[in-house]
Amino acid sequence: MSAHFVYDERLGIRLPHLEKAWDMYTKEEQAEILLEWETIRGKIPDRIIELEQQINEKQRQLGEESDFNRSCMLNFEIAALASIINDLWIWYRMNQTVTNRIHQ
Repeated sequence: MSAHFVYDERLGIRLPHLEKAWDMYTKEEQAEILLEWETIRGKIPDRIIELEQQINEKQRQLGEESDFNRSCMLNFEIAALASIINDLWIWYRMNQTVTNRIHQ
């Protein structure tokens, strides 16, 4: 595990944590960081599937729930999971920008 990444509890993946500007890393360091990011990035779709399954279960529970307070809590939990999915997709797509910067 590289020091260039830190685990994000909310997202459930490691995220880049660069201590200096990208151009200050050698080409070899950039390649190492990018390779590790590609490995992490490759796991994002699986993480999203896990979260979608949790949303589906909460929606099922919501459909059967008659207690208003519990319904509100389930809606809140669904929204929180959807927010995580959105952030994961942003991180997943970010690779295109990083790759283009390396190859310039």
